[in-house]
Amino acid sequence: MNIANKTILVTGANRGIGRALVEEALRRGAKKVYAGTRGALQHPDKRVTPLTLDVTNEEQIQAAVEEVESLDILINNAGVSPFDDLSDRRVLEQQLAVNLFGPYDVTQAFLPLLTRSRGAMVNILSLSSLAAVPFSPAYSVSKAAAFSLSQSLRTLLAGRGVSVHRVLPGPVDTDMTRDLDIPKASPESVARAILDGVEKGDEEIFPDPMSESVAEGWRSSAVKALERQFATFAQAEPVAA
Repeated sequence: MNIANKTILVTGANRGIGRALVEEALRRGAKKVYAGTRGALQHPDKRVTPLTLDVTNEEQIQAAVEEVESLDILINNAGVSPFDDLSDRRVLEQQLAVNLFGPYDVTQAFLPLLTRSRGAMVNILSLSSLAAVPFSPAYSVSKAAAFSLSQSLRTLLAGRGVSVHRVLPGPVDTDMTRDLDIPKASPESVARAILDGVEKGDEEIFPDPMSESVAEGWRSSAVKALERQFATFAQAEPVAA
């Protein structure tokens, strides 16, 4: 999967990793980049088409589907991460709405286009998918659920020729982590590593120094081996559309 001459959709494209992914895709010669944001967006490159796309808004998702003619790569990047202590169910529900059901709904809406192109789906998750962080447990719960969703989609969509990549970054220097006094990777370096991983066909992408430190352990882990074993249970024929 080379980025050059591909059509890409990035959700949450107005800042942070999403904005960096738009710029990196353009640098690699993408033919067209749909930039999904909740607010207005302007971009000087004519290859960029802004989309009003709140991933929790069904009407906006359907309107985006009608505007996108073809799609090779869907990058589910939009997310939220407030600090919490799991005492307020509403916070958890918000996290699940954006970080789990948002990617689910966007994926289902654009799946016919991805199937047609035998394309790729890239789900931006977090190391907290594997181990919960104490200052944002609701976020960790939602990302762990999205991690499992991605694994299930990978197995179910393999017969359609659609690949699914899970991205597991550590702390990245974005608005989401502004108040954390810890070492952080730049969004630009993370975006480069993500698209490198997509082009290489990596199932899991560890795009920064902190995440890379656990990459080899994950790839050789019993959990990863069990995932591969469970994948063999899937039927050989493509899943019906």
